[in-house]
Amino acid sequence: MESFPHDRIQLPRNMIENSMFEEEPDVVDLAKEPCLHPLEPDEVEYEPRSSRLLVRGLGEHEMDEDEEDYESSAKLLGMSFMNRSAGLRNNAAGYRQNSDGSCSVPSTRTMVVCAVVLVIAISVIMVIYLLPKCTFTKEGCHKKNHTMELIYPLATNGKRFPWAKIRLPSNVKPLHYDLVLQPNLTTNKFTGSVQITVNVIQVTWNIILHSSQLNITKATLTSAGWHQAKPVEILEYPMHDQIAVVAPDALLVGQTYNLSIDYSSNLSDTYSGFYRVSYKDEQAEKRWLAATQFEPLAARSAFPCFDEPAFKATFLIKIKRDEQRSTLSNMPKKVTIPVADGIVQDEFSESLKMSTYLVAFIVADLKNISKEINGTLVSVYAMPQKLGQVEHALDAAVKLLEFYQKYFQIEYPLQKLDLVAIPDFQAGAMENWGLITFRETTLFYDNKTSSVMDKKLVTTVIAHELAHQWFGNLVTMEWWNDLWLNEGFATFMEYFAMEKTFPELLADEEFLKLRFKTMMKDSLNVSRPISSAVQSSEQIEEMFDALSYIKGASILLMLQKYIKNDIFQAGLQNYLYDHSYGSTRSDDLWDSMNKITNGTLDVKKLMKTWILQKGFPLVTVKRKGKSLYIQQERFLRSVESENWTSDASYLWHIPLSYTTSGCISFLCPYAYLLDQKSATIELQEEVEWVKFNVDMDGYYVVHYAEGDWQILIDLLKREPTALSANDRAHLINNIFSLVGIGKVSLLKAFDLIDYLVKENHSAPITQALFQMNLIYHLIDKRGMQDLAARVVGRVGKLLGSKIDEQTWTENGTLSEKEFRSTVLAFACSHHLGNCSTTATELFNKWKNSNGTQSLPTDVMKTVFTTGAKTDDGWKFLLSMYMSSDPEAEEKHKMLEALASTEDVRKLIWLMQRSLEGDVIRAQELSHIITTVSQSVPGHLLAWDFVKENWEKLIRKFHLGSYTIQNIVTASTFQFSTEAHLREVKAFFESKSEETSQLRCVKEAIETIQLNIQWMETNLAKLQQWL
Repeated sequence: MESFPHDRIQLPRNMIENSMFEEEPDVVDLAKEPCLHPLEPDEVEYEPRSSRLLVRGLGEHEMDEDEEDYESSAKLLGMSFMNRSAGLRNNAAGYRQNSDGSCSVPSTRTMVVCAVVLVIAISVIMVIYLLPKCTFTKEGCHKKNHTMELIYPLATNGKRFPWAKIRLPSNVKPLHYDLVLQPNLTTNKFTGSVQITVNVIQVTWNIILHSSQLNITKATLTSAGWHQAKPVEILEYPMHDQIAVVAPDALLVGQTYNLSIDYSSNLSDTYSGFYRVSYKDEQAEKRWLAATQFEPLAARSAFPCFDEPAFKATFLIKIKRDEQRSTLSNMPKKVTIPVADGIVQDEFSESLKMSTYLVAFIVADLKNISKEINGTLVSVYAMPQKLGQVEHALDAAVKLLEFYQKYFQIEYPLQKLDLVAIPDFQAGAMENWGLITFRETTLFYDNKTSSVMDKKLVTTVIAHELAHQWFGNLVTMEWWNDLWLNEGFATFMEYFAMEKTFPELLADEEFLKLRFKTMMKDSLNVSRPISSAVQSSEQIEEMFDALSYIKGASILLMLQKYIKNDIFQAGLQNYLYDHSYGSTRSDDLWDSMNKITNGTLDVKKLMKTWILQKGFPLVTVKRKGKSLYIQQERFLRSVESENWTSDASYLWHIPLSYTTSGCISFLCPYAYLLDQKSATIELQEEVEWVKFNVDMDGYYVVHYAEGDWQILIDLLKREPTALSANDRAHLINNIFSLVGIGKVSLLKAFDLIDYLVKENHSAPITQALFQMNLIYHLIDKRGMQDLAARVVGRVGKLLGSKIDEQTWTENGTLSEKEFRSTVLAFACSHHLGNCSTTATELFNKWKNSNGTQSLPTDVMKTVFTTGAKTDDGWKFLLSMYMSSDPEAEEKHKMLEALASTEDVRKLIWLMQRSLEGDVIRAQELSHIITTVSQSVPGHLLAWDFVKENWEKLIRKFHLGSYTIQNIVTASTFQFSTEAHLREVKAFFESKSEETSQLRCVKEAIETIQLNIQWMETNLAKLQQWL
């Protein structure tokens, strides 16, 4: 993008500024206002002082500081006084103006009144400030922690808004939605009408629900006892995306009412809500489609609704469209009827009971292929010209659906399951019930251009989304604090199902790599428990992170291995059966497990230590004869070396697994539950070596006494296959992790990886290269290219023979192909051996054939990246990327290669174009920034780009979203100087409070601090050793 558009992009929901905030707020005494449904004391919410509107009423709330008590009380008093005295100011009781324009002297009475008022005001303020721990309310002085006034907001029309919490009240619950929509893809607008059937749980005058940026034109309420629909007043409070329907009469307990609302809005220009996407058809003509992405908080931007997971209801959806297009929704299409010239209406069957974030609909011109299994029609939809790339997706979906039905012993409850490829899609995929949406790269597989890694990616994403049809859709977490019940389970099941249905794809190795990376994040002090309290939209968005997904899946793996699969499976079946079509909390899952363990193990007690505490344990093992002395403490990468461990109160119930040199195969691995700070395990005999956390199935790091580390290192050098590939990768990961907290020397870690000359498996090689790359990039970005080259040279000596042995073909098993891809990518990026020469020759042949000559798919990205280092190669690759010919996976590899250049102008152009979203889709921006940041000039450019375009980024992707998390991390994680630390801190502190408090921002700052510490501790040793 040569220039950025100057048109102001529509602000997302959490940045809307209401014009009412510009006026001096009024104060309303709620004690004099009748309310049939007063708020409970624990339902009060306070807004930031800079934006809230104060309304006085009844209730209670706590302030954290005495000064805040006094300040708030004074403000309440002052505002109340100003409003009550407004009438006095309007009367002629004060200064009077003479006919000649001069002011007369105030009367004696006026002066006396003013003096008395002033004395009273000063006296009251002094009382407030002098009384210790006193909160001034209309009832008098209350000690701290006692009842205080309730604060209500004001609606956009200046009236009192009858609800103060971010979460909706539970006095009314939705039962059913009738939704009619008519999108216009030309004007980028849509109209809608919704009729919501609600049931009243507690008597109330108001129905509070969600609405975001919807222009409501009409609203009525009907009841069986009313003769006709009655118009209702709508109050809006955009700060919480809420509206209040003010009923003409009291809404009575047990009664059912129908709320009808007509509205209109714009199709979204972000990736959430009901949004429009452009694409090119078979004739390269620009076309449009409209799709939805409602998770977590965007259903409210498509129709007024109770937009929280626990408010489940049924949905009957009707969509009006142009005749030449088609529509899809969660349920099968029931009937299509003409409604106007060229316009028809599609009506879908009534849905099962589900949450609003799972509602979905698409208006497009797509084609599909289908298969039926056990009465369910499984279909995969794509643009007509790309339909040939979805056969693997269909086969995988059918196979996985069958597996899940057998494993859960619960049939998939819908008549159809659609998988749809969306040309422009922020997430990898979305599990909408019966209508799963995907990025093209996570659904398409082409034998000619897709690698085995691409095939693995497509299959794992499908496995994840299909698992959601039970975990998340059939049974849903009650609130976003337990998001892990959805995402952790779907992640665990995707790898478990892959292992059972596609064992040749070796999905467990990918899961292992993700566990290692997640533990790096979880070892930061700013980490969070898996289950964390959340309220605001930013907090909810930030729950979609590696802790909910990967850590959640990891602790389930650990539990499954400990209690064995049969018990684990029975517990899951209990959970799904007992809570079908309902909402749950974490304890519901553990209670279901405990029904199966039947007192032999308290699963709830064990697992609460993993979901309610942040971080994970470090288990230290000391061996003396037949005795193993073990102890646990929190593993924490601390900025202050003397404070690397945390509060002593941290205690996990750890299902330890271990194996020894004398372990008999059918008894291995051994298990031991460590539920204390320390314990002793007695072996039956003395052994040569012991290895804990077998196959890294547990979520903890292991440290050994000095002698035992050396014994394991010697074992790897002598007989590496005595341990599994996962165990070897685990030892590499653990020893480098321990270097980071000063428990092991860097030289000891380098001593361990010397065994790699005998390694032939991708898992340990990948982990070793990951650890060495972290060191290389820190040094490289500090301008120490000579030392960085020596680090690469050291790795080159270990892998040199393996690099030379690789062939640039399609031959070999999947494990061999992954090994080849990993080794050659590293070798070519650092110019080791003949790698770059061979890759350049292959690229030139491909280029000279105008892209028609096939390349080995597993080394295609390496070939493209090498070719893109020249100006001619880069330009040719760009022209191929921009043509309509390449398949989705091939284009993805081209884009990564384009972003690997060190030409500054090209890198800036790529990032700008992707942000603009025309030539390069905005969905690719996060990946581009990550790739750009790998090079020396690129990592500074990436950070500058983020700073300069921050407002545009958070408008497009939403504050706290997974994309924003990735962008913040990728653009800062290689900084290791005090200057960069100050710059990053200052930048985010200059933004909004919501921005500076993002967890990803805190993680970025802590990571830079740790990088600085690592360099101070290890740089001299590294220079000496190399």
